[in-house]
Amino acid sequence: MTMNAAQTLLQAGAAQATALECGSETVTYDALRERVRRAAGAWRGLGLRPGERVIVTAPDSIDWVVAYLGVIWAGGVVIGVNPRLALTELAPILLESEVRFVWCEADSVNSLAPLLAGMAQAPTLVVSSTGDSNWARELDLAPEVDPVQQDEQAPALWIGTSGTTGVSKGVIHAQRMALQPHSFACGVLQLTAADRLYASSKLFFAYALGNSLLAGLRAGAAVILDRHWPDPERVLAMVRAHRPTLVFCVPTLYSKVLQDGMAHQLAGQGIRHFVSAGESLPASVRQGWRAATGGAIVSGYGTSETLCLMLYSEDDDGLLRTTPQTQLRFAPDADPERPQRIWLRSGAVALGYWKRPQAQADGFQDGWYCPGDMFLRREDDRLEFAGRIDDMLKISGRWVSTLWVEQAIAGAARDSVSQLACVGVRTPEGLTALSLLAIAAPGQQAVARQRVRDAIVTLPTYRRPHWVHWVDALPLTATGKLQRSRLAALHAAALASAAA
Repeated sequence: MTMNAAQTLLQAGAAQATALECGSETVTYDALRERVRRAAGAWRGLGLRPGERVIVTAPDSIDWVVAYLGVIWAGGVVIGVNPRLALTELAPILLESEVRFVWCEADSVNSLAPLLAGMAQAPTLVVSSTGDSNWARELDLAPEVDPVQQDEQAPALWIGTSGTTGVSKGVIHAQRMALQPHSFACGVLQLTAADRLYASSKLFFAYALGNSLLAGLRAGAAVILDRHWPDPERVLAMVRAHRPTLVFCVPTLYSKVLQDGMAHQLAGQGIRHFVSAGESLPASVRQGWRAATGGAIVSGYGTSETLCLMLYSEDDDGLLRTTPQTQLRFAPDADPERPQRIWLRSGAVALGYWKRPQAQADGFQDGWYCPGDMFLRREDDRLEFAGRIDDMLKISGRWVSTLWVEQAIAGAARDSVSQLACVGVRTPEGLTALSLLAIAAPGQQAVARQRVRDAIVTLPTYRRPHWVHWVDALPLTATGKLQRSRLAALHAAALASAAA
């Protein structure tokens, strides 16, 4: 089967229905299709050939979406990259991905141009600004072109993994990913063309890209974009200004909205569903949100490799089940009483990794993907999330998930703690022990310390943190997720500071 993913994503929208909103700018589906066809012509005019890669790095905007989909329409492979990424992190991505072009806005030129100039085979910088930019000139001259048809297994886009456990990997998604990116939104959230989707996360993040932008376009719905970085005030302002019916946020942001006392202001705004993903949703946040808004949060599980959410929970127990169009299997020799890895398959699962043969062999097999996360198998094949493989520790002969410890202590600490994380470290005797790193909410230091102490005492001995460090910040990835690979070093630094 041949197809073009961009064409598939844009085919359902009614001609005069709103496709995208960003600030005061809106674009209909007819206008978006015309602009993407012209953008594809511009990419052709610049010399892009089928299969060549293009990085798009800029704040979210309608122009971002047009340039992004235009690459796919023209037969290229597009990679969305965080525009806030440090040059030391961007440089290896540019070298490894072997891109032909980098599309950016004018304010990024001064930093990107010297970086590209130092590369042996540097990509061409394409500047999006209106006026005398190479992109503006090409758009003015470009004809509207037909979409390049490719095999459904041909690459369409890449996504960088979040880097929570180390170096980011390039995840290659096929053209077929455009067939069912809306299966979760339609099957669980009852998405229709009348809906309006808003994700606080940015489009370089698979969560927002797959479940809001691609799902919304595939269903012919309106997708709301925002150039600005999210915080509780910004989320509330976006909801009031654009009236989304489906809202996608990460647990940390939901928690901040609760702590800032703003959650109740989101009630009665016409939002049919709040969705959470990116990290595990703490029970305390789920319960607090229901009390403040009268509505539940649908928590989901997905990865850069799945593009869209593969598992979800609408229940207070947080146990996960598969989303529509997702298949699940267990390893035949796995112990059902212990946390285990699972295998997932759907049309949105990636082809694999770029130049990572060991990770490819470990995670991909015959169309199935096996995440590095662990799950406990419960009744009716529902799953309890247990964290990553590295988060499962053997302490005093018992399996312990650092996630379980975090959730228990966070639930007891409630709003006195802004964020906390647990990591397994070695004691001087060579044994494994737990270290807790926590940030007290402003003005709540004494209350937070007492609640954490009380919570630890209630835990079984083998689940109790041996150290508790109160810190100013925890390491986060570019997508705002906890960077667990750096927690052990933070623990060591806290020990050294205490000793000094």
